[in-house]
Amino acid sequence: MNAYLAALQTESLKAFRSKVPVLTMLGFFIAPLIGGLFMVILKDPEAAKSMGLIGTKAQLTAGVADWPTFFNLLAQATAIGGAIIFAIVTTWVFGREFSDHTVKELLSLPTSREAIIAAKFTVIVLWTLTLTLLSYGLGLIVGNAVVIPGWSSELLRSATVDILGAGILTIMLLPFVAFLASIGRGFMAAFGWAIFTVAIAQIAVVMGWGSWLPWSVPALFSGAVGPRAEVLGMHSYIIVALSSAIGFFITFYWWRNADQTK
Repeated sequence: MNAYLAALQTESLKAFRSKVPVLTMLGFFIAPLIGGLFMVILKDPEAAKSMGLIGTKAQLTAGVADWPTFFNLLAQATAIGGAIIFAIVTTWVFGREFSDHTVKELLSLPTSREAIIAAKFTVIVLWTLTLTLLSYGLGLIVGNAVVIPGWSSELLRSATVDILGAGILTIMLLPFVAFLASIGRGFMAAFGWAIFTVAIAQIAVVMGWGSWLPWSVPALFSGAVGPRAEVLGMHSYIIVALSSAIGFFITFYWWRNADQTK
C-alpha cells in the first residue's frame, strides 16, 4: 500500500505540474458552451440570424430550446467527446514515459510495476471523472443563464444518470488506450486506436450492432439514438465490463513482463 501511495503521489504531481489538465478541461468545456449557443439560436432563430450567429439561409433541425434537448446534447458530448478527450488523458499518462525517455528511470525505482500502473489508472479515473463533473456543472450554469424551459427535479435526476453513466462507461474502456500507448511506446498508436473506435462505434450503431460493441455502448446509453432501454440490454453492460477487465489485465501483464530496456 505504501508503494502504491508513493506512486500515486508521483503520478499526481506529474499531472498537476503539466498543462495537460487545463487543456483537456478547456477542450471538454466546449460542449456545454456550444450547447448553450444552440439553445440561444433555437429560442429565436430570426434574432440569431440578425446577430450573425447563423447564416440567413440556415435551416435548424436540432430540436427545441429546452432542458431535455440541452441535457441530451451534454450526454452525447460526454460519450463521444469523452472518447477522444479521455483517450488524450490516458495516452499522456502512459505514453509520456516513452516520449520523455523516462521509462527506464521510472522502473528502476524500488516500487513494483503493479503499483506504478495502478497509480496511473487511478489518476486517469480521477482526472476523467473530474472533467465529466465539471462539464456537467458548467452545463447547468450555461442552461440557467440561457433561460430555457422544461426544468424539473425528475429531469435533473435522469440527466445526471445519463451524463455520469455515459462518462463512466467511456472511462471503463480506457485500459485499451493505455495498452496501445504502452506497446506503441508513445502517443500515435493510442491516438489511432481512439479515432478507430469512435469510427467503428458509429458504423456499428448505424448497422444495428451497437449494443454488442463496447465502444458503441456509451453513446447509446446517452440517448443518442433513443431511450437506452430500447437499444441496450444486460449483455451490453457485461461486454463493457469484460472489455474493461481484459484491458486492465493485458496492460498490467505487458508492463510486468515486457523488456523496458529500449
